[in-house]
Amino acid sequence: MANLLRATAAWGLFSCRGYCSRIKQGKLSEDFVEALKAVVGSPHVSTAAAVLQQHGHDESMHRCQPPDAVVWPQNVEQVSQLAALCYSQGMPIIPFGTGTGLEGGVCAVQGGVCFNLTHMDRILALNTEDFSVVVEPGVTRKALNTHLRDSGLWFPVDPGADASLCGMAATGASGTNAVRYGTIRDNVLNLEVVLPGGQLLHTAGQGRHYRKSAAGYNLTGLFVGSEGTLGLITAATLRLHPAPETTVAATCAFPSVQAAVDSTVHILQAAVPVARIEFLDEVMMDACNRHSKLDCRVAPTLFLEFHGSEQALGEQVQRTEEITQSNGAFHFSWAKEAEERSQLWAARHNAWYAALALRPGCKGYATDVCVPISRLPEILVQAKEDLKASGLTDPEDTEELRRVEAFAQQLGRRALALHGTCTGEHGIGLGKRQLLQEEVGAVGIETMRQLKATLDPRGLMNPGKVL
Repeated sequence: MANLLRATAAWGLFSCRGYCSRIKQGKLSEDFVEALKAVVGSPHVSTAAAVLQQHGHDESMHRCQPPDAVVWPQNVEQVSQLAALCYSQGMPIIPFGTGTGLEGGVCAVQGGVCFNLTHMDRILALNTEDFSVVVEPGVTRKALNTHLRDSGLWFPVDPGADASLCGMAATGASGTNAVRYGTIRDNVLNLEVVLPGGQLLHTAGQGRHYRKSAAGYNLTGLFVGSEGTLGLITAATLRLHPAPETTVAATCAFPSVQAAVDSTVHILQAAVPVARIEFLDEVMMDACNRHSKLDCRVAPTLFLEFHGSEQALGEQVQRTEEITQSNGAFHFSWAKEAEERSQLWAARHNAWYAALALRPGCKGYATDVCVPISRLPEILVQAKEDLKASGLTDPEDTEELRRVEAFAQQLGRRALALHGTCTGEHGIGLGKRQLLQEEVGAVGIETMRQLKATLDPRGLMNPGKVL
């Protein structure tokens, strides 16, 4: 791989004119902008301040750091040509999907060119007999499932936001269905990636969509979760699943956080094939009731969903109800109709906006960790106590942001101490680089740096992220 990259020193597609030698601070040279336009056409290049600002942030608290230009390639050939151009001129490359990330992954910390991939929105191939589909980076989760509606198949990885599927692969996303169907990492079969110099890589071999392989290094796994720091994902081959015959959802209220989380562990240990199981404490339940016009008990609550046949669901529901009642559950409510289920899960997915509505004019700070199932009660109870102790509900507190950041770091370290990870689905981005070092250790970080240096020797792929 290193030899291949070194062999492209001339970059093949463009002569090494000194476009960047005439770049003023905060403004690209006209020659370089014209070179971008020559690839994608003038309508698909922008240096307008408002457009740059829009592409300089995601939904996180990280401050906006806009790129110097935004381009909208229409196909993989244009992505390859643009990457070769930017790389030959020392110009940072920042991939952009729907902008729904939560760790500052799209912030252009060194300026550069933002590749907005949303115009590449085709579903390239659907193999119903093989349970796989190939999508371009502009295809979102909801768009794919709409396309699959009459096929008897669906894609279950659901992070809440209508994120782009290739963006989900880039960040290692997960979601409410992970307990049964796995994360995005478990559901990516192959990736088409444009490497920094413009070369095209198919991580599992071109056109391949097998379910298992022992052939060489797992290149697909390398790029899932790489957050745009190794290349631009221009197509993803995804694993599909049979659409469930019947679906039932439920909410279940508990007298305490401990009781709710104990029930979660017991349900999983009993091998009940629950499809989704989510926890909201009493503060979030109150917020969701107000925001989504629900009438749920204001108490620590589990949201559950079951998939399967009528007979199988009856057994699952009965066993789950027995387990939750043994842990003191006092309000169990079932939702069998599609509209009622959709309302419940829409409320769960809108919990972020419900929380923001509690403090009008304020911003939210999102973080995530993951621990072994056996340590779940411990970390949730600790986190709840830490939140109370931190006083993060005082709107007059000018030190609040500092304390929020301190709490997020403390939560990450608690997860690491319990043999977990500092991020289960949001990624590292800008905010968790120190925690990543603590998680994988010095040898792990050095190995990652060597991989990065081999694939991106000039350090231009989404610089400042992960490492």
